[in-house]
Amino acid sequence: MLKDEVNKALKIVQDGGIILYPTDTIWGIGCDATNTEAVKKIYALKQREESKSMIILLDIDNKLQTYISEVPDIAYDLIEYAESPLTLVMPGAKNISPALIAEDGSVGVRVTSHPFCQQLIQRLRKPLVSTSANISGKPSPEYFSKIDHDIIDGVDYVVDLDQYSTEIRKPSTIMRLNPNGGFEFIRR
Repeated sequence: MLKDEVNKALKIVQDGGIILYPTDTIWGIGCDATNTEAVKKIYALKQREESKSMIILLDIDNKLQTYISEVPDIAYDLIEYAESPLTLVMPGAKNISPALIAEDGSVGVRVTSHPFCQQLIQRLRKPLVSTSANISGKPSPEYFSKIDHDIIDGVDYVVDLDQYSTEIRKPSTIMRLNPNGGFEFIRR
């Protein structure tokens, strides 16, 4: 089942499509993080300003340096010891769509622990965009049945996993890291 869903989603994402999928936090809308056309489809679907950046998911932390110019050492410790999903906003984003990079050159990155996300990212060999499955300005859905039909109808594929779960999931904690190792919480 998991393998089949990874295969179906992989084909869509490789072809420039966008998917609705379960993550280690809330349901996400995603695409290949290096494909600007696909990224723009997500902004359009969410009716979101392109100045509000979206995050990328990686399957393992040793890929951080592929997408961030200078990863502060503390990033690895924070990821290793985080008790809940953690998104790190770091400057020096590279090798991803310019549409994902904030004006200050930063991007939010989360190393996911969700088996579907990990396998899809491994197979894609690129990061996956992740943004909450809601129209911009509306609340983030806590589980699948709360996702707006405009979102479900607007994606190219809805992953058939965890759709009946009503476990309430929360968005990740977000921290901004500076190259010198300083940090601040954006969302706890």
